[in-house]
Parts: sequence; C-alpha cells; structure tokens
Amino acid sequence: MSNKSGNQAAEQGQDRRSQRTQQALIDALLILLTVKHYDAISIKDIVDRANVGRSTFYAHFQTKDDLLRSGFDRVLDMFLQHIVISIEDRDLKLDTTPLFRHARGHYELYRTLAWGPGIEILTKDGHAALSAKLQRYLVQFVPERQESSIPLPILSYSMAGSLLLLLKWWLDRKMPYSPERMNEIFQQLVMPGIRGTLGLIGNQ
Repeated sequence: MSNKSGNQAAEQGQDRRSQRTQQALIDALLILLTVKHYDAISIKDIVDRANVGRSTFYAHFQTKDDLLRSGFDRVLDMFLQHIVISIEDRDLKLDTTPLFRHARGHYELYRTLAWGPGIEILTKDGHAALSAKLQRYLVQFVPERQESSIPLPILSYSMAGSLLLLLKWWLDRKMPYSPERMNEIFQQLVMPGIRGTLGLIGNQ
C-alpha cells in the first residue's frame, strides 16, 4: 500500500471515530435533557454520561451550546425530511402528515430538543431553515420579474411559523389528535391563504 493510500485510510478511520464520539456526546446531552433542565447540565455531566474525557469534549465542541446546536442540526435535517412538498397541476401540495407521524414516534426527542430547555437557541434556527425550504418551492409559482402580493420571504416565514406553532400545541398537549387530523387542520387553517396569495385554486 502506498503512503498516500495509507494516509487516506488513516484519515477515514479518524473521521469515523470523530463522528462516533460526536454522536455519543449528542446522545448523552439528549438523555440528560429528559431528566435535568438545560441550565443545570454541566460539561462533566455530559462527558460522564458519554464515557469520554473532558479534553475529548473540547476537541469537538467549544461549549455546551455548540453541542446543543449540533444535536439540533441533526434533528432539524430529520424534521425537514418529513415534510412532503410537491407541485401538481400548478397547485402546491404540502402534506404534513409524515411530520406529525414522525413526531408521535419520537415524542420525547421532539418535545425535549425542539420545545424544551434550550429553546431560545433552537427556535430561530428551526424556523429559518423551514422557511428557507418552503420559499424554494413557493418561488416556482411566481413568474419571473413579478412579485406575489405578499413578499415570498414573509409568506414562507409565516407558513413555517404556523406549522411549528401547531406542532408545539400538539406536543404540549400530548398529541390529542391523530397525525392525519393535524394535517387536515393545517390544510384548513393555512393553505387557503397561501394558495390565494399565489393565485392558485387548489383542491377544496
């Protein structure tokens, strides 16, 4: 094996070990969040739970907030994957049923990370990421060099906020309705206004 190939193999091995260590630290924080308030969790608590040294923690994260953001980034990616957006016959389809189903199956994770301790760090990032994803779809309904009656950044931001608040309400009340019913409510509350702004008829 050449030196170059050997170096690449070594680097890949280090990357995998680094990823495993980061995931262990994230998992430790998520577990601790189910039993302690975020402000009460120390770096020592995290490294003890993850069974790593304090120096290992600082090799990957500068602060506890950095660790929380990293954990939230992974949950946010998962969150966005469960919102189904499609365009059919010049109509916008936004099916939130898979999202509510996923939240029901991972109730403690969603409620703890997205709405529990550390919310002041997380809410802004989550709202912005969802808003950006929605805006990428909404722009397809606005002809070039023409603007919608409401600027798309505002429209997508409002749409994202409505969905997040609805999800928060549902989780806070321990999911009193089915995911299918929550999607129906979202369709009735939000989508008519979005379609009207974009000049779409939609399926009533």
